[in-house]
Amino acid sequence: MLDRIDYALLRLLRKNARLANKDLAARTGIAPSTALERVRRMREDKVLLGYHAEIAPDAIGIGLQAMVSVRLAKHSRALVDSFHRHVLSLPEALACYHVAGADDFLVHVGVRDSEHLRNFTLTAFTERAEVAHIETRLIFEYQRNVELPPQSDSD
Repeated sequence: MLDRIDYALLRLLRKNARLANKDLAARTGIAPSTALERVRRMREDKVLLGYHAEIAPDAIGIGLQAMVSVRLAKHSRALVDSFHRHVLSLPEALACYHVAGADDFLVHVGVRDSEHLRNFTLTAFTERAEVAHIETRLIFEYQRNVELPPQSDSD
């Protein structure tokens, strides 16, 4: 179970995953060895799943982002799993969400331009037999929230 120190470490790492251990320790008021051990434990317990670099889309040729809603024709586990694997194999797919509701998947895509988006959606989605319907929404702006939800009061 996570305590307030663990949450403090997670908040700091969420905002800047490159913080040095000595800075984590100083900002949470614990010894560097304690900070190191707590972060190690959270990695082992799968609380911390990894670290990533935030990349400017324009710098890598992404001029347009969209959210594509996908509705499947049938809903078997094999079909859902197969479609999920397909989406994750696409370099244009930045994120994939399996959701409840009218649609089955939301796929965040990054492409060069509107022509690339059109060709991509036709090839990646509408030409697949398991796809019954897609709807594409352009993303004007995307910002990741670095804050964590409030800690439960059980601590």
